Amino acid sequence: MKIFSLIILTLIFIFGKITAQDNLSALLPMPNYINLINGKKDFTVTEKTVIKTNLQDTSYCIKELQRIFQERMEITLHISASTRDKQVIHLILNPKINGSESYSLSISNNSVKIEGATHGAILYGIMTLEQILIGDVSKTKSNKITQIGINDAPRFGYRSLMLDPARHFLPVNDVKIFIDQMVKYKYNTLQLHLTDDQGWRIEIKGHPQLTKNGDFYTQDELKDLVRYAAERNIQIIPELDIPGHTVAFLATYPHLGCSNTDTIPKIPGKTLDLMLCAANDNVYPIYNDIITTVANIFPSPYIHLGGDEAVVAKNWAKCEHCRALTKRLGYNNANQLMGYFFGKIMPTVYEAGKKPMFWCEIENNGKGGYEYLFNYPKDAILFTWRNDLTPSCTELTEINGNRLIMSPSEYAYLDYPQYKNDFPEFNNWGMPITTLETVYSFDPGYGLLPEKQEHIVGINGTLWAEAIPDINRVTYMAFPRALALAEAGWTEMENRGWESFKSRMYPNIMELMKCGVSIRVPYEIVDRENK
Repeated sequence: MKIFSLIILTLIFIFGKITAQDNLSALLPMPNYINLINGKKDFTVTEKTVIKTNLQDTSYCIKELQRIFQERMEITLHISASTRDKQVIHLILNPKINGSESYSLSISNNSVKIEGATHGAILYGIMTLEQILIGDVSKTKSNKITQIGINDAPRFGYRSLMLDPARHFLPVNDVKIFIDQMVKYKYNTLQLHLTDDQGWRIEIKGHPQLTKNGDFYTQDELKDLVRYAAERNIQIIPELDIPGHTVAFLATYPHLGCSNTDTIPKIPGKTLDLMLCAANDNVYPIYNDIITTVANIFPSPYIHLGGDEAVVAKNWAKCEHCRALTKRLGYNNANQLMGYFFGKIMPTVYEAGKKPMFWCEIENNGKGGYEYLFNYPKDAILFTWRNDLTPSCTELTEINGNRLIMSPSEYAYLDYPQYKNDFPEFNNWGMPITTLETVYSFDPGYGLLPEKQEHIVGINGTLWAEAIPDINRVTYMAFPRALALAEAGWTEMENRGWESFKSRMYPNIMELMKCGVSIRVPYEIVDRENK
């Protein structure tokens, strides 16, 4: 406790002089419209202050509102139906409001009103209200709230962070801790990378041997996690990476790999670069079972199928069966089997009521012309990720009619080191540095004309876990960079600014630390020469 208190005091000393305390000083991401009301009487919270709402009494939104005022002001708020209450906090579900995540927050001298078309929108208004209380410390300690009007809606509808328990397993409660932080900053999607060369982390009851050699999530655990996230307006999208990144699968079913890799030991965590055999018809029924099971666990409309870093030259191009299939189909090269492979997978995806997601892969890596690695379905959402290839992916998706999630490694790979000589100290393959300021500079629209970025639907920050062994390292690598990425996904460019973000970030860092969240203090952004 003494060490923790010393850290807090140090942060206050370093950042205190440059952090204003008012009702804007902790807003993150910055709302897109704010009406400041100066010189008016504050809203005062007392034991007589009540909640009025058309939400069900058991709503998570109500529980969160009550938690906030209990923690911040030590006042217990009760629900009231009386017409005579004078100090009221309204939570209003209003389906007439445009936008599923648009909310309004208005504070006058006798009422606080949060209104939205969905529970998620109302929850975001509550999160903004809590940040007002966090930033305006003096008023909050006096049980007062300054008058303000906010009308807010996100720039992008899809705002995601990705966890990678395939590489290093994360217990369910640790994932819940991460979800709790996500909702504070208005992320609405958690992508779970569940299978890779290093591990298979999801129970498939028809194929129990897949999980016999490692930690995994039971189906009941995942259903509980889905419910937990949904309360917080977060959908969970499962990722099963195929046809590459499949050593953990091939360790159980080695006969489903390519013929030229038969003698290679399939050891999860050690063997790499193996693929499912496109020509082996026994691959598809098993994966159809897997996809059907996963689709029944996760209500999200999407399932992520990976499709990245498939080392065709070492597998399909040398496999006697895949070479014969390539010839029989009249293809020019083994890369074209990608279309054949996913053509066998996609009917099950659609029958399960899902649509596919893929990492955007470009033939020839953009050298000497470019095109998709294969013809992605029109309803597939692609994720741009390869360094420097985002402009090409953006153009291709716009031309071909695919929607696009922006996850370029140079801005959104939060597993990369944050500063010179910082983590990770193991399994570092020469990762480039991605600083907090670099992440904040990210414009998901890449400065394109509005009509050229209409197909861009969101952002995604990745936390690939080769060098992330536990939840403390997860949050250390994520925060505060995930705060910068949150603002990139929510706030319009004209409402963003680095200096403003820095000052609004500090109280949020303090809050994360108070909640026991491991974070990296971004000492390098402070001008210490003038302190």
